[in-house]
Amino acid sequence: MTLFDTVRSVIVPVHKEGYPFVAAFFAASLVLGWIWDPLFWVGLVLTLWCAYFFRDPERLTPQDDQLVISPADGRVSSVQHVVPPEELNLGNEPMLRISVFMNVFNCHVNRAPVRGRITNIAYREGSFLNAELDKASQDNERNGLVIETSHGDIGVVQIAGLVARRIVCWSKPNDFLDAGERFGLIRFGSRLDVYVPTGAAARVAVGQTAIAGETVLAEFGSSKGAVTSRRS
Repeated sequence: MTLFDTVRSVIVPVHKEGYPFVAAFFAASLVLGWIWDPLFWVGLVLTLWCAYFFRDPERLTPQDDQLVISPADGRVSSVQHVVPPEELNLGNEPMLRISVFMNVFNCHVNRAPVRGRITNIAYREGSFLNAELDKASQDNERNGLVIETSHGDIGVVQIAGLVARRIVCWSKPNDFLDAGERFGLIRFGSRLDVYVPTGAAARVAVGQTAIAGETVLAEFGSSKGAVTSRRS
């Protein structure tokens, strides 16, 4: 491994969406330091946290159309069958929904859970409840994508949380995404829901840590049962 590779493995790049925030935090640190020296160091710590929040690491995504990959870093907060939000136009029948909750220390770059074409993007205004609450899926501000795949349409919904106030999605209808490809982010804590059609079995359990672009959330065509867990 070269020195350049070693440095790259340690220093994670910051996504460009975070540049204005990092710059603003650093500028505030300089102003605070001018007022009182110790405040500069407090501001510098917050600046480093901001850069850490907007980190954008490389991920190794399994390229298998049978798999549904986590779109977010965080904790699996829900695995259940529910009717998807009506704006996604995914029908009135329950679908497998897997939710991943992101706290303010998780990487917030969102990635496509599957390979396919975006057929619909629907934004809905709403509240800013704690994103871990089940009702946040229906009540909170959100932005949903529907991705057409060989297994049917799959929905992925970015949900704003108690702290998050800005959902970013740079993908557009008819864009083709590869599994693991970046499509957006949410600033400062939030949640992502993935709606999977019949034929897929969950491969994670509530409480499990998920890594965007790497952790398998569900699998199509598997004879295995749903994942169970026990505390040990």
